[in-house]
Amino acid sequence: MKPILVLCLGNDLLTDDRLGAVVAQRLQSELPDSIPVEIIFAPLAGFALLDLLHDRQYALVVDTILTGKAEPGTISFIPGGISAPTKNLTCSHQASLPTIIGLARQINVPLPECIDILAVEAEDVYTLSEQMTPKVALAIDDVIVHIINWINQQIEEFNHGLHRKPADAVA
Repeated sequence: MKPILVLCLGNDLLTDDRLGAVVAQRLQSELPDSIPVEIIFAPLAGFALLDLLHDRQYALVVDTILTGKAEPGTISFIPGGISAPTKNLTCSHQASLPTIIGLARQINVPLPECIDILAVEAEDVYTLSEQMTPKVALAIDDVIVHIINWINQQIEEFNHGLHRKPADAVA
């Protein structure tokens, strides 16, 4: 199996949707090389995500969401097995992440048992800009802490032979 994957999605040219690019860059510069994790920024959606998730032990998808139900900058953790409305994971031109995972499992593509999602409520994901809105930019430090805690928990579970089932929450 490949190492733990933190898959940061988005578009680095669109205001708050650039969160994935910024988070991936920070993690790559701050995490020690000794931690068995691969950090990838991918401006992808749909079936293109399968290649990145293939044959992983653990995966965390980091993305922005635009629900209008929470304040911009609000961080949500969605455990594996629970669907999430994200701009990149559900799109009118692509299959949603839950659909792709379901199809991949039906044809026995080796994917992580649980694919967790860390989502940040966005304010604007449509304006061309290399600057995030202030509330989303302020959430980045907390997002990094959440991701590091998630990575540490996956390493701990792996080292102790524990394996979560879909929809088990990560504290």
